[in-house]
Amino acid sequence: MSTYVGRVIRRRGLVRILVTAAVAVIVAMPFIWMLSLSFKPTTEVFSYPPQLLPSEPTWENFRYVWNFTNIPIAMVNSLVVTTIAVIGNCMAAAAAGYALAHIKFRGSSLLFFTILGTAMVPAVVQLIPLFLLTQGVPLTGGNDIFGEGGTGLLNTRTGLVLPLLVQPLNIYLARQYFLSLSGEFGDAARVDGAGELRIFTRIYMPLAKPIIATIAILSFTGAWEDFLWPLVIISSPSMQTLPLALSSFAGSGAPQYGPLMASTLIAIIPVLIVFALGQRHLAQGLSAGGVKG
Repeated sequence: MSTYVGRVIRRRGLVRILVTAAVAVIVAMPFIWMLSLSFKPTTEVFSYPPQLLPSEPTWENFRYVWNFTNIPIAMVNSLVVTTIAVIGNCMAAAAAGYALAHIKFRGSSLLFFTILGTAMVPAVVQLIPLFLLTQGVPLTGGNDIFGEGGTGLLNTRTGLVLPLLVQPLNIYLARQYFLSLSGEFGDAARVDGAGELRIFTRIYMPLAKPIIATIAILSFTGAWEDFLWPLVIISSPSMQTLPLALSSFAGSGAPQYGPLMASTLIAIIPVLIVFALGQRHLAQGLSAGGVKG
């Protein structure tokens, strides 16, 4: 009987492995095909029968992207915007999350649910108010002190990054994570005369590395892949971010699939690197941040 049960368990394990491998191949195939096309010469892109591996791999598609498209400038813009967004979200979410979790003040619950409620508002609904606020910033882009007469922060990197600096969902995750940490650490430090800033930076922040890494990854992917907001406020090619530049390149005349796949690969690689480096912290931060309310 035990031998039969062992065989059944081994068979089920083998079936799981085969199913997992099949799903992994299906999910990875578009990426593998994109990788193949980015190294194929133009003559092989539509060759029949199609070949997965290029017969003569070439860097020509990447050279074309680097020398004849707006992708390099757009990548710099995306790196600047994304870096500032990640730093801003990590600092703001950690500070706000700690305050909402461990500092008792009047209206803290109302403030938390207000922040949480803003996370439920669709991004499309926020576009017009955000556009008007960005356009009406006083003393910028030709505006007077009342925010009229110019373009404000439209078509600027500052205008791109401002709506991405603080995300309500990150504050929620940070608050939930800090709630999972014992408040006795802070109470003991307060007895010794430590202030809230010292308690936050010296005691709780070292314990919050998983949630900080989680917020950094979520902020990075959100800012790096953001398309709608740059599409609304950017009007010049020199200010385009990478998703916007990719869309413009794909829609400019006859599509050149080799360079297009090469530019798409360039856009994907940073996201893959960030996920590969932080996947352990991401899983730990999300699981710890969702267990306590």
